[in-house]
Amino acid sequence: MVSQMMTSKDSIVALSSGRPPAGIAVIRMSGPKTRFVVETIAGPGVKDRFTTLRKLMAPDGSVIDHGLVLFFRGPASFTGEDVAEFHVHGSRAVAAKMLDTITGFEGVRHAEPGEFTRRAFLNGKLDLVETEALADLVGAETEAQRRFAIRNAEGAQSALYASWRQRLIHARAMIEAEIDFADEEDVPGSVSDAVWSDVARMIDEIGRHLQGFKAAEIIRDGFEVVIVGAPNAGKSSLFNALARREVAIVTDEPGTTRDVLEVMLDLNGMMIRVVDTAGLREAAGKVEAIGIERARARAGEADLVLLLEDIAAPVSTGDIPAGVPLLRIGTKADLGAVPAREYDLAISSTTGAGLSGLLDEIGRRATLAIGDMGDVLPSRLRHVELLAEAQDFLSAAAMGLSQELRAEELRLATDRLGQITGAVDVEDLLDVIFSQFCIGK
Repeated sequence: MVSQMMTSKDSIVALSSGRPPAGIAVIRMSGPKTRFVVETIAGPGVKDRFTTLRKLMAPDGSVIDHGLVLFFRGPASFTGEDVAEFHVHGSRAVAAKMLDTITGFEGVRHAEPGEFTRRAFLNGKLDLVETEALADLVGAETEAQRRFAIRNAEGAQSALYASWRQRLIHARAMIEAEIDFADEEDVPGSVSDAVWSDVARMIDEIGRHLQGFKAAEIIRDGFEVVIVGAPNAGKSSLFNALARREVAIVTDEPGTTRDVLEVMLDLNGMMIRVVDTAGLREAAGKVEAIGIERARARAGEADLVLLLEDIAAPVSTGDIPAGVPLLRIGTKADLGAVPAREYDLAISSTTGAGLSGLLDEIGRRATLAIGDMGDVLPSRLRHVELLAEAQDFLSAAAMGLSQELRAEELRLATDRLGQITGAVDVEDLLDVIFSQFCIGK
């Protein structure tokens, strides 16, 4: 991560709140012209880190609005530069006038996506993992996502990776000292045993950490529940009942659902992705055949499959991929048919019977899949790839014959860990990472 403060030549401004109209609009500004703009628009005497009510004036003397002004003198600010916020009435006209007025000053321009956070990274206010967590926090839709993002934004993930990197730096120093100063009396005897024992422990720690990526994916992208069954087994009816609206078309005609439909549920603070699929049978046409193939493929990747059967007329659907968690659901329980076989649950999408029990079971399975929310988990595929490379280099170092080559493997592993947080050069990653942010962040 950059250790010295970056001096920007230009200042940036953006609407940082939601799109107008709204109760208020927050206009954020950062850069060397910030103080001058604040004093020109809001007048002199705006105190650092105090909220001040001011009449906001354009340079031509016209009144733009009455609003609150906050000023944060760098480097004690989010970006490390002088930063200001104008809290004005949230109409489109007021927000547009404020932005037009501020960008009218020489050296001030509209911010690019993620540019405020990028400046914070370049000025050492955040590392890359913390910036990614901040993006997750802005985009969080469920309580689980919020908790996961806030934990990483506060540095738990960065601290873990930094501790591994520091241990490797120490290991490299010991090995290189043994190589370079083996004949010196003040260099202790062989340090190899202690170093390589710690490397072995680190390989295991990284391996266990990598296993948590599936849980992180479920938190960020949702626990996927795929509904499968024969035509007219009640799949779309259940799908609509869970969504609490008419998403899928429900008819008595087989093959009505031909494509994959999705709906997101917030269940006890967890995102659940429910997927409706085409009825499994011998396809009547090419389009339906494609839908059936997609249904089977989606079931094979699901976190949980709900296999539906009409209690009164169960129909075989063929093989469900082995190893996929499965619940056998008997449907149309309101019709009073005696089940021809045992089911995990019996439901009626018409009366709602059994749906609360089904939701409870889905929630239980999702909770088990996520595990302990206090665990530190890899939150991006980028992290997983770099951690896996680091683990491979450590394994090669542990098995090497030459101390010089083993030390080089340790250096490569250290470099990969540094790339995760941005402690080493990652310039090629920055455009990709910060382009995912909204404009005002």
